[in-house]
Amino acid sequence: MLRAALKIVVYVFLYLAAVSLIGPLATWAGGYLAGVTAGGFAAALFANWMAMRIYEGRPLSGIGLGWRRASAANLGLGLAAGAVAACLVLAPPLAVGAARLSQTPPGDFELAASLFLPVILFLGSAGEEIAFRGFGFQVLLGGIGPWATVLPVGILFAALHAANPNATWLGLANTAGFGILFGYAFLRSRDLWLPIGLHYGWNLTLPLFGVNVSGITMKVTGYTMEWTAGELWSGGAYGPEASVLTSAIFPALFLFLWRAPVCRQSAPLLGPRET
Repeated sequence: MLRAALKIVVYVFLYLAAVSLIGPLATWAGGYLAGVTAGGFAAALFANWMAMRIYEGRPLSGIGLGWRRASAANLGLGLAAGAVAACLVLAPPLAVGAARLSQTPPGDFELAASLFLPVILFLGSAGEEIAFRGFGFQVLLGGIGPWATVLPVGILFAALHAANPNATWLGLANTAGFGILFGYAFLRSRDLWLPIGLHYGWNLTLPLFGVNVSGITMKVTGYTMEWTAGELWSGGAYGPEASVLTSAIFPALFLFLWRAPVCRQSAPLLGPRET
């Protein structure tokens, strides 16, 4: 157990050191949102690559990033589930008149930025999954077991979102729910493509409706979703992730993952694939 703890400490140190070096440079070069996401993605790749080389003598793909037909199937399944979940949260309020789509002022919408945003959202989603469900997470899984790992890492995932603009207690609770969901997705697939797909599908769909993502405004379509219902339903300035509508979708998402035809892959850090 001490050896596993040392691996995790070194992994966290590598990640924090990379973030502190890469993050400011990326922010200077690309602005706040692009810098934070690209810097976090690069830092996650670096920390996992170094940890895998130091302790396992394996390539980066060994954390669950190997690409094969099963990987594509899991990524597609995750993308679909994340996108459908976001639609199930946001489409009903529009249908019953609890919200409506309003066009933003012309100067608030930039086509070039909206075309680049899907790339930024992918880097952000993939970077967080590689950081939180990569080497350190998998070492913990092997050391203390599935739910003793998934639950606290999910809570840590939420705690680090407390610095996001307009964070609320319900928003952080729902973010913890997502962190646990993504951890369960890894348990089902034993790769990172399923949780990356879920994360990205959700994050990409929210701004299409003109709502904030974890407190961050992203102008994609030139429309915003204006609510007549209260913040308990809309999530306020944090976005739907601080809404009871998102809380209500978790049972369906966990049930879907439990029953879905997930392609279970080999995870080198966890031993041979179970049959």
